[in-house]
Amino acid sequence: MVQLILLFMGVVGVISALVLLFYAHKKTQHAKDIFQQSDEKYKNVKHYIANEKREALLKLKDELFHKRKEFDLELRRDKIELERLQSKLNAKHDSLDKKEEHIDQIRMELQQKERSLSHVEDTLRSSENKLKTLYNDLLAKLERISNMSRDEAKQALLDTLEAEVRLTGQKLIQKIEDDARQLAKERSIDITVTAMQRYTADQVSAHSSGLVHLPNEEMKGRIIGKEGRNIKSLEMATGMEFIIGDSPDITISGFNPIRREVARRSLEKLIADGRINPTRIEETVEQCEKELEDIIEEYGKGVVLEFNLQGMHPEIVTLLGKLNFRTSFSQNVLSHSKEVGVFARMIAEELGLDGKLALRAGLLHDIGKAVTAEVEGPHAIIGGEIARRCGEDPLVVNAIAAHHEEVMFKSVYAPIVLIADAISASRPGARRETLSTYIKRLEKLEDIAHSFEGVKKAYALQAGRELRIIVVEDQIADEDALNIAREVARRIEEEMNFPGQIKVNVIREKRAIEYAR
Repeated sequence: MVQLILLFMGVVGVISALVLLFYAHKKTQHAKDIFQQSDEKYKNVKHYIANEKREALLKLKDELFHKRKEFDLELRRDKIELERLQSKLNAKHDSLDKKEEHIDQIRMELQQKERSLSHVEDTLRSSENKLKTLYNDLLAKLERISNMSRDEAKQALLDTLEAEVRLTGQKLIQKIEDDARQLAKERSIDITVTAMQRYTADQVSAHSSGLVHLPNEEMKGRIIGKEGRNIKSLEMATGMEFIIGDSPDITISGFNPIRREVARRSLEKLIADGRINPTRIEETVEQCEKELEDIIEEYGKGVVLEFNLQGMHPEIVTLLGKLNFRTSFSQNVLSHSKEVGVFARMIAEELGLDGKLALRAGLLHDIGKAVTAEVEGPHAIIGGEIARRCGEDPLVVNAIAAHHEEVMFKSVYAPIVLIADAISASRPGARRETLSTYIKRLEKLEDIAHSFEGVKKAYALQAGRELRIIVVEDQIADEDALNIAREVARRIEEEMNFPGQIKVNVIREKRAIEYAR
């Protein structure tokens, strides 16, 4: 059994050895095949590399040939261009040579002309010396003949020429001034008349009254009250004086037009209500004050809307409303201001100026009258200060302040407002002052001026707002003229009643007049 096993194991070992030998032989053969294939691939690669190298070498040779050919061609072109530039340079060189020859020729001609000019200068210098000698000899002879030196003769000639030129200039200036004055007069008349014709308004303005009508005598007693307490309460609450006489009317007296209107409205309400006692009086007066404030604002806003005014300060709007309750010679100041604004706009537009600016200045020209009851001073100056404080245009401010010529005009709008103011004030029916009273007032002004020694002439101007006095210049000195102005103003204040203020203008001048015949 053991032998069989051993035999079997030996057979198995032999078979394993044979199998191993078979596989070893097969792998050896496979390795030979691989080596043979690798050798063939190596030969093929080597052959391919040799072919590529040969083709690259041929291509490189071909490129070198083409590069060399292109280089030769470029070199040939550069050579041709160089030859062309060389020929051009040679041509320029020849041209420069010709120009140098021409310049040399011109230089020679110039030198010849300089020599000729120098010869001419010498000749002229010699002639000039001869002329100077002759001129000096002639001057010496003229001085001997005229018995005058050279400077004296020159001065006499200049004086004669100056006198002739001055006379001619004066005649020309006088002619121009006369023509301009005549043309300006005709043009101003035409513009003023045109503006007056274009404006339409009632001939007689409505006037407010300080009278309150009483229905019966009983009402008069109730208004007076027991021991006069009701009338005293009215006067204390309104600041006005109530004058009760035999007539069935009560007159309200006071300098403040707003408070006078409050008093009138309060009294009318008390009469209509019938309840009259101190408490009711105070309540009614307070109510009327508030109502009048609203009415004043409405009047002011109405004017602003009527004329489409932009950027109007609220204070000026209120003052415009107050002007409706202010009168001047019984003329409603607000209506007068609106007329002046319209006239100013018409005149400005006729002159080609800013009509809106002229309208604004004319409308606000009497704005100072709304506060003159509380502020002392000329209403024109006060109005100008109000307009300046409220941010109005400087031209408008000056036109307001200068419309009575209390300050200097700074633009053409100031005299336009002055003219428009005179047109509105002098319109028939605008003011209640009778013609006879008006003439007497002007005559009185002139009589006061003529009563002073040395006064030659006196004129009342601007509806009595200015008194212009011309004095004898030989009798009155400059210092005396100032004293006359002060004395005349003092006598006017003492002897006359007048609205606003009056400007006393004393003129002293020396005139020299000569006529050419």
